[in-house]
Amino acid sequence: MNKHEHPNHNTTHTHDEHHPYTHSHDHKHTKAVLNRLARTEGHLRSIGTMIEERRDCADVLIQLAAVRGAINKISEIILRDHLEDCILVAAETNDAEILDKLNHAIKLFLK
Repeated sequence: MNKHEHPNHNTTHTHDEHHPYTHSHDHKHTKAVLNRLARTEGHLRSIGTMIEERRDCADVLIQLAAVRGAINKISEIILRDHLEDCILVAAETNDAEILDKLNHAIKLFLK
């Protein structure tokens, strides 16, 4: 069990308290996702610089929209990988737990 400390709380929980699922994943697009995440991190840092330099708010908002779009694309790739791998396995093995986990994750993602 992995323990996670929450920076905003004085509590520690074990991995299975909030994430009871143990299914492992082999994502086809791991390298692409990691590359996109690295670019998005760099983009966020540059937005911080824009704010420090007191750049125009409209320019900052446009760049934030670009980051949101990048995150949405990363999410789409991860969801597609999950559907193509894990959900097919769940359907073949009649594993309702995997489907429940996906439903829960989608609800949290869409908040």
